[in-house]
Amino acid sequence: MTEVVASAAAAEVYKDGRSLLTSAGSRIAYVKDLKKNYKKLMQEARKLWELRDGIETEISRHKISQVTREWIVKVEMITREVGELETKYNDEKKNPWRLLRVWPHSNLSKDMANKHGQVQILLEEGKLKRGVLVAELPEPVRKIHAPKIEDNSSLHKVVEDVVSFLDDKQIRIIGIWGRVGTGKTTIMQNLNNHKDIAKMFDIVIWAPVSKEWSLKKLQGAIMQRLKLNVESIASIEENAWRISEELKGKKCLILVDEIFDLIDLHEVMGIQDNLESKVVLASRLRDICKDMEADELINVKPLSDHEAFNMFKEKVGRSIHFPGIKPVAELVVRECGGLPLLIDRVARTFRKKERNVSLWRDALNNLRRWANTQGMDEVLEFMRFCYDNLDSDAKKVCFLYGALYPEEYDIYIDYLLECWRAEGFIPNEDESIHDKNAFRDARDKGHAILDDLINVSLLESSEKRKCVKMNKVLRDMALRISSQIGDSKFLAKPCEGLEEPPNHEEWKKASRISLMDNELCSLPETVDCCDLLTLLLQRNKNLCVIPKFFFKSMSSLRVLDLHGTSIESLPSSLSGLISLKGLYLNSCSNLVELPTQIEELVQLEVLDIRGTKISLVQVRCLIWLKCLRISLSNFGTGSHTQNKLGNVSRFVSLEEFSVVIDSSKQSWDKIVEAIATEVASLEKLTSLQFCFPKVDCLEIFVTKSLAWKKGSCLTFQFAVGDHDSSCFQILKSFDYPSYNHLTLVNNEGVNPVISKVLMETHAFALINHKGASRLSDFGTKNMENMLVCFIERCDEIETIINGDVITKGVLECLEELRINNVLKLESIWEGHVHPGSLTQLTTLMLTKCPELKKIFSKGMIQQLPELQHLRIEECHQIEEIIMQSENIELESSSLPRLKTLVLLDLPKLRSIWVNDSLKWPSLQSIKISMCDRLKRLPFNIVNATKLRFIEGQQTWWEELVWEDDAVKQRLKPVFHPQLAHASV
Repeated sequence: MTEVVASAAAAEVYKDGRSLLTSAGSRIAYVKDLKKNYKKLMQEARKLWELRDGIETEISRHKISQVTREWIVKVEMITREVGELETKYNDEKKNPWRLLRVWPHSNLSKDMANKHGQVQILLEEGKLKRGVLVAELPEPVRKIHAPKIEDNSSLHKVVEDVVSFLDDKQIRIIGIWGRVGTGKTTIMQNLNNHKDIAKMFDIVIWAPVSKEWSLKKLQGAIMQRLKLNVESIASIEENAWRISEELKGKKCLILVDEIFDLIDLHEVMGIQDNLESKVVLASRLRDICKDMEADELINVKPLSDHEAFNMFKEKVGRSIHFPGIKPVAELVVRECGGLPLLIDRVARTFRKKERNVSLWRDALNNLRRWANTQGMDEVLEFMRFCYDNLDSDAKKVCFLYGALYPEEYDIYIDYLLECWRAEGFIPNEDESIHDKNAFRDARDKGHAILDDLINVSLLESSEKRKCVKMNKVLRDMALRISSQIGDSKFLAKPCEGLEEPPNHEEWKKASRISLMDNELCSLPETVDCCDLLTLLLQRNKNLCVIPKFFFKSMSSLRVLDLHGTSIESLPSSLSGLISLKGLYLNSCSNLVELPTQIEELVQLEVLDIRGTKISLVQVRCLIWLKCLRISLSNFGTGSHTQNKLGNVSRFVSLEEFSVVIDSSKQSWDKIVEAIATEVASLEKLTSLQFCFPKVDCLEIFVTKSLAWKKGSCLTFQFAVGDHDSSCFQILKSFDYPSYNHLTLVNNEGVNPVISKVLMETHAFALINHKGASRLSDFGTKNMENMLVCFIERCDEIETIINGDVITKGVLECLEELRINNVLKLESIWEGHVHPGSLTQLTTLMLTKCPELKKIFSKGMIQQLPELQHLRIEECHQIEEIIMQSENIELESSSLPRLKTLVLLDLPKLRSIWVNDSLKWPSLQSIKISMCDRLKRLPFNIVNATKLRFIEGQQTWWEELVWEDDAVKQRLKPVFHPQLAHASV
């Protein structure tokens, strides 16, 4: 028994000893793994902290779920515990003698191993949560369906322009505007999906606005896109704060489509607090974009005929190639007026007609009647809405009046406003005030009405700066509306090739008739037109005779336009037009006389007899005229002056007077001083176009004219010197309504009266002038209002400005500088360039300056932040566009807005810029021809990001030297070989 007990006791001792040895061994192992466990723990802990920070950074606090919050709390707790273990470990390392203490050391190592396991568990939980959370994050770009835009189309250009503006740090808000159906939404959709925009911004938000929009609805759409909680009810201010907080630190683009009313984006989303955010707006109303403080405006206009047909062809499909279909298709497209929305809808309808020509023709007739055509209602609904929402009947009838002219026809603005006034559309409440310039004031009011019509896209600006035009669809709508108005029936058949006039019934029903640009040879002997207000017969070149009693029943007529016809005289019945206010006879080159009873036209305000053989004596009785336009020849020919003088001064009510040069220039020189004196006596004059053969004649006018002494009241176009009719055409491209023009031709020196006129001048042309070696000789102070300057054939000019003789900035308002055929010009600027000089210059054109070597002198480029267009042609001494010696340490951001560069026939040119250090951030187009020594372009892989077009000779392109073949490959797609004899 004792042995059994002893044996059992021995076994227990053995077990305890073995357990003790195992425990000791384990602790020793922990001691050995201490350093390894520490490293593993810290590595996993850092991953955990990085994961936590990522979740907290990427996802707003108010979006994190309760489960995730609990996980973050656990991470924070274990972070503190890991920190405590790290502190203990560092203490151990600082005291080596402690390494002999196995027990505490092993406990620390074991705790680290255990904590490592806990960290791994949290890390795996976090990865799962992050996967869920990241899936809930708003994606950077949410792709939407976007109709394909054809490369190089007008819509494609708008998209590229917007992308270019978005890359400009100075531009935050871009406004896209245009009438319904022009493709604004298509543009916005393509912007949303644009690959370059995805690289520019952290997030792109598509936020279309419905007609029933509200601030909360718009906020809700943005919050949904950002995946913010929209279920909880919050105030507008709270929502704006949440959106702003979510976007803080992010580069965000907001695309707001179809804006009908002013939206305060700061109230919506705190946009002013997010300086990295940008906005693109799309509206049918230009003023909405302006009111929302758009930095840049882009007007989306209808497609060209070619673009419109290509779009229609693509959507209709192969049936368009079937015999007989294409001619009908072209007529269908024409009815769509270049509106992509309408083209799309109409194409869907015609696609169903397949190859049945009869069905196509029937559908075309329905389209012309606006009957049962899908898409037409949608377009017309808003167009009619814009018309109905015009805030005055005057604006409505002004719009309808545009339908008298052909579709897409350039309507001269001044002429249109005169017609509006003659018809009584423009209020004239101030006319009773004796000293008021009623005609000018009415013109100003007319411009305001016109601006409103352009704003709502009922009329559109033309490429010709002083013209507007009306789209076909809008014109059709206007004609339809006018047909529904009892007192506004239109008979509008311009440009229809008519050889015979309309029938008597059509004349009788109409209140306004337009038969312009036809082939009429005759008119009815008599017509019953007692309600006729406007009659437009201009440019019927075969019309030679007006019947004797033709005007007899037109006592209500207010506008009569016969210009460009072949009539030789006007019948006596003209005197019966007692309500006539506008009579246009210009370019009737055969017209010799007016009826003697012309003085009975007591309401006549506007008379244009330019280019006729009518003598001014015949109209001298019309002393109530407000606007008179004549040619030199209208003063009469021959040596006798008694019938030429004393006529102008009779027009005491005249506000606008224009005298244009023609073949009678020699006789004009003999009487001009007396005429200038007469013109100076016209007290109410507000606009004057006049040619002074000598500076002395100009001085007579300036000294004696009461209108001139009123200062800014007079708008003028003066040509001074021995000149011909082309002088008035030189500045035509700058012909804004309010510009004052001065053309100085074949003169010498600097006369004080020229300096005086120059102070009021906006556009200045200096041609074949002697006695001045610099433009600044005319006095830099006199050029403070100058916006445009044109210099030609001035052989003594060596530089434009000498900065060493001035003390402050000059030409601070100048926008365009064009220099042509100046043989001794060596530079644009000499000496110091003072701050402010040339800072508004957008266009610089230099042509045929054989001695010009230096374009940008030292310090000049820094003053050209707005330069957009640079053209150098036939300047044979130019070796460098930007001279390295004059531009040491040139900033890479120089010429930030340069868009187009044209270099032609520069045989010595070897460099645009010495290297590729410039960013060229806005450069879009380059044209180079006959610059054979230019072997390198200043581009690399990353600069000139907006360059879309390089044109040059194929041989020149092939001989270019590239630092990196990757640059050549990058630019190769945008190179276009110059066609033989191509105009650049």
